[in-house]
Amino acid sequence: MIEKLEEIKDRFEEVGQLIVQPDIMSDIKKYSQLSKEYSDLEKIVKKFDAYKEILSNISNAKEVIKTEKDEEFRDMAKSELEDLLPLKEDLEEELKQMLIPKDPNDDKDAILEIRAGTGGDEAAIFAGDLFRMYQRFCERVGLKLTVLDLTEGSSGGYKEIVSTVTGSEAYGTLKFESGVHRVQRVPQTETQGRVHTSAATVAVLPEMDDVEVEIDMNDVRKDTFCSSGPGGQSVNTTYSAVRLTHIPTGLVVSCQDQKSQLKNFDKALKVLRSRLYEIELAKHNEEVGGMRKSMVGSGDRSDKIRTYNYPQSRVTDHRINYSQHNLPAVMDGEIDEFIEQLKLADSAEKMNEDH
Repeated sequence: MIEKLEEIKDRFEEVGQLIVQPDIMSDIKKYSQLSKEYSDLEKIVKKFDAYKEILSNISNAKEVIKTEKDEEFRDMAKSELEDLLPLKEDLEEELKQMLIPKDPNDDKDAILEIRAGTGGDEAAIFAGDLFRMYQRFCERVGLKLTVLDLTEGSSGGYKEIVSTVTGSEAYGTLKFESGVHRVQRVPQTETQGRVHTSAATVAVLPEMDDVEVEIDMNDVRKDTFCSSGPGGQSVNTTYSAVRLTHIPTGLVVSCQDQKSQLKNFDKALKVLRSRLYEIELAKHNEEVGGMRKSMVGSGDRSDKIRTYNYPQSRVTDHRINYSQHNLPAVMDGEIDEFIEQLKLADSAEKMNEDH
């Protein structure tokens, strides 16, 4: 571990010299990449410096205990050693965590897509419940959720709802939510009172900028239409809503939340970039067949990840076999513990791979 940390410190000093070079400062893309790397490495280097200081103090205390004749001095050194050893262990654990390779997309904003799956009207109602759950969660943790496009279900809820989530580590916070969410309950639409199983699909994508995913605009067809839904007269009478079709892949993205066609176009383009990135990433992962297919974070839309069982007030995440028996609180946005447990499981998996 020390060897790895020394390499990081060398790289930190190298990056520190690079970012003040005139040719780097004039290249915005390169400069922002190096600045980001510098601030990430700085956190590790500061922790490493503190760790080295503790190692030095431990060594000094041991030397005093070994060589000092004065009993009072030796007792002081023993007492100091007792305080230092747990600190050393804590710092080692923190440094191990920091050395786990970080997903470079964690800091990005996210696109959150929820679609009704099997189960007809009840699936659309459940998709609406999931959307409200994420909306409440985002409000609580200081993330901003903005709806871009939606199609309502005939009995309530949504057949599909697409949003952006912005704020600190939005993607890193929500990325393990991707997959199939199942609900077991008596549907509002059911007269016999039988428990049905329905499903909705959640996809969380990192929001990509134009530097990372380039789109040839000759491959994109743009259509405009009148917005539907809330927003008053201007929303419904002007052609402000935008639909983009990416001809090579057949991907279609719509955005109608803004009164300005230009703003809707920009937002739709962001979603399109994120979806194209997801396709490219899936291709890349397939080509590198030996890459880890994480139990926690494969993000495959077909993976059944969580069940919400209403009769037993139980929510179970199947990837980590973790359950909570407080379904109303979870549906009100209290999903923090699930997110925390999934992050811990992912970290443990990555640490095991490094050994």
